[in-house]
Amino acid sequence: MRIAAIRFAGVNVTPKTNWSFVQVATEDRRTGTGECTLANHEAVLALEVARLDAALRGADARDRNALARLLPHAPGGLVRHAAISALEQALWDLAGQEAGVPIWRLLGGRLRDRVALYANINRGVAERVPEGFAAAARRAVADGFGAVKLAPFDPFVWEDAAAPDQRAAYARGIERIAAVREAVGPGIDVMVDCHWRFSAGGAAALVRDLARFDLFWLECPLAEANLGELRRIRAMANDRGMRLAGAETLAGLAGFAPVIAAGAYDVLMPDIKYCGGYEEMRRIAALAQVHGIEIAPHNPTGPICHAHTVHACATIPNLGRLEVQFGETPLFFGIAAGTVPAISGGAAPVPDRPGLGAALAEGIAAERPWIPIPSPWLDPRLG
Repeated sequence: MRIAAIRFAGVNVTPKTNWSFVQVATEDRRTGTGECTLANHEAVLALEVARLDAALRGADARDRNALARLLPHAPGGLVRHAAISALEQALWDLAGQEAGVPIWRLLGGRLRDRVALYANINRGVAERVPEGFAAAARRAVADGFGAVKLAPFDPFVWEDAAAPDQRAAYARGIERIAAVREAVGPGIDVMVDCHWRFSAGGAAALVRDLARFDLFWLECPLAEANLGELRRIRAMANDRGMRLAGAETLAGLAGFAPVIAAGAYDVLMPDIKYCGGYEEMRRIAALAQVHGIEIAPHNPTGPICHAHTVHACATIPNLGRLEVQFGETPLFFGIAAGTVPAISGGAAPVPDRPGLGAALAEGIAAERPWIPIPSPWLDPRLG
């Protein structure tokens, strides 16, 4: 099963969102697909995939250990990690197709037939006022979700926190959380994503301000570089009934091991697009399990990442809920061929088709090519 070509495919799905993919074609006319979405980095992703294509044409696609080895110290950083992670996903897809079995079967079998989901409502909120968030949360609950997540603090960034408009942004964030909690009621779990917007002192104040909302978890209050402060914030959150979650952009077991050893999080969020793919995600989950830490993979992007992550989640013992985008775009299913696991009803069925069971629709990248995004979701200082 020799590699004939490795191609990048970028697809625009909203005025603020592109999704990016890697397709590995073999000489025996199979195509394996992985996802490498990394907002506002499509051009450099395409260059990195072209480099992989030049280096790996003619290689045996079954040699995953040699072809898709993730090195956390790689000079390309997260761009390199995303390309390698997508390559590894695509190679697993090819292996399943060749064997005639779903990927989870090659990983030793599934532990569950369905993977519990939570709804990330953030990008599905057009009117970013408290009622807009509340309405999105109600739609998710009506669709069967028992947990919702919002990212309520844009445009707050701690470096500017002394400015009056930033103080107002913080207050609006609290109002959005209050509206969602009231909208969904006490029986629904609510998570809050901070996207690393806070300093250590600001995160401590935030934990105190959020205690009244009975949150399930607080996510990414500050960067993983500050493990000592994260451990302190975790203790504060735990004392108030909240978990602390994060580590969505780390890569490889080597990247996660210090975070696990430091006791920084209750919940780790490896992303199959960045962490190195299946093998690294499962290694990370195994080490986390030894330390009593749950895994809730980061998964707010496209259908290929979602399908791969469902396969991986089927095999992870210490799994919590899997993230899924809710309400951002109907193209989640429109750009895909095959069977993409459901993103409604609060759980996704584990696929039974060979390989991944899903792929990009024929010609979709040419029909909807990626575009530069002039107004990204996140302040460039945050990621």
